[in-house]
Amino acid sequence: MRRPLVALTLATALLITAACGSDSSNDEAGGTDEVTDVTVGVIPIVDVAPIYLGKDKGFFTKRGINLTMESGQGGAAIVPGVVSDQFQFGFSNVTSLLTAQVADVPIKAVANGVASTGSTDGDFGGVAVKGDSSIQGPADLAGKKVAVNTLMNIGDTSIRESVRKAGGDPDGIEFVEMAFPAMPAALEGGKVDAAWMVEPSLTVAKDAGARVVAWNFVDTAPNLTVAVYFTSTKLIQEDPDLVQRFQEAMAESLSYANAHPDEVREVLRSYTDIDQAILDAMTLPVWPAEINRASIERVAELGLADGVFDTAPDLDALLP
Repeated sequence: MRRPLVALTLATALLITAACGSDSSNDEAGGTDEVTDVTVGVIPIVDVAPIYLGKDKGFFTKRGINLTMESGQGGAAIVPGVVSDQFQFGFSNVTSLLTAQVADVPIKAVANGVASTGSTDGDFGGVAVKGDSSIQGPADLAGKKVAVNTLMNIGDTSIRESVRKAGGDPDGIEFVEMAFPAMPAALEGGKVDAAWMVEPSLTVAKDAGARVVAWNFVDTAPNLTVAVYFTSTKLIQEDPDLVQRFQEAMAESLSYANAHPDEVREVLRSYTDIDQAILDAMTLPVWPAEINRASIERVAELGLADGVFDTAPDLDALLP
């Protein structure tokens, strides 16, 4: 499988744009006496519900942050936006950030984002097949065509681990890149043998008769940290007070989201077009306040073994 050159080309562009500054509404580290405009690059999915909920609850406002969310297509778009000061903070899965770190992109994680439930009774992401498929478990995925949202990323890395743990050979899997919303129809239409989906696409597929054969996040690491919020090392150096206030507001938002699932489902209606029946039925992720470093170490090990990274990522450089 050909390894994408996205990280390498991004690194070159980012190191050039890193020197570009932007105006700030809070030049002094004055705490909450002054209001700082902050834009966060996010992906409009279930995972980022806590930051929307935290904004609604005033957790950012009381810390002098005027928060705006701006949707990006994914980490590949959000990372350069953070480094060039288009966004002060961003949201991305851990594999994308590990790839950026290996390429010396000047970023650092500052707050947890989202985590697996750690339960095989139901997670917010899993590998599904048609109801009448001959595939019964992870080992049966060997040699099959499996949809993932991005090649050489956390999806195929965690699926390979599910197959290995079940005694199968993951080398023959044909991974097909496809957007999550397109996967249920592709699965039903037989374009792929299996699809790795996260919510709400997973519940959409299950509602059409699909069944889950692998909980790949659970198989990869206990309580896997799937994604985090990050910023540029430049902002950390120039405005550590703002970073601290953002971290505090995110910690409160994550804690509140974990304790109020009904409000999470409600706030999802403000930035997604998920059908109400799917909203009510889908499995929510969990939002711990702390990043699970051990789980990210495991993702880094697996990514290195599978050729996602050329060299071992430096977790001390990336994680707080």
